[in-house]
Amino acid sequence: MHSTLIVARMEPGHAADVGALFADFDRTDVPHRMGTRRRQLFYYHGLYFHLQDFDDNDGGTRIEEAKTDPHFVRISADLKPFIGAYDPATWRSPSDAMATRFYDWDGSA
Repeated sequence: MHSTLIVARMEPGHAADVGALFADFDRTDVPHRMGTRRRQLFYYHGLYFHLQDFDDNDGGTRIEEAKTDPHFVRISADLKPFIGAYDPATWRSPSDAMATRFYDWDGSA
């Protein structure tokens, strides 16, 4: 399994709105085509964390490939009032907001 973590800024009080948008999006076939196994959203002091688990290491690549899908375009537009780039000066795509994993431990290994 492979995970990606997107870090952004989220307007306070909109967790339910963002969660509802993703609930609708996750009912489409796009997450399955992207290989998304699980999605978790977190909020902490104005920061938004979007953790996705994928079946393989192509998660980031598949996110980039899905950017032109109408469902992906729609949710991206619908999220704009609530979610903003962590660093607007450097953000061009979701990959610019992905955290870099620097340690990994698996208790089952």
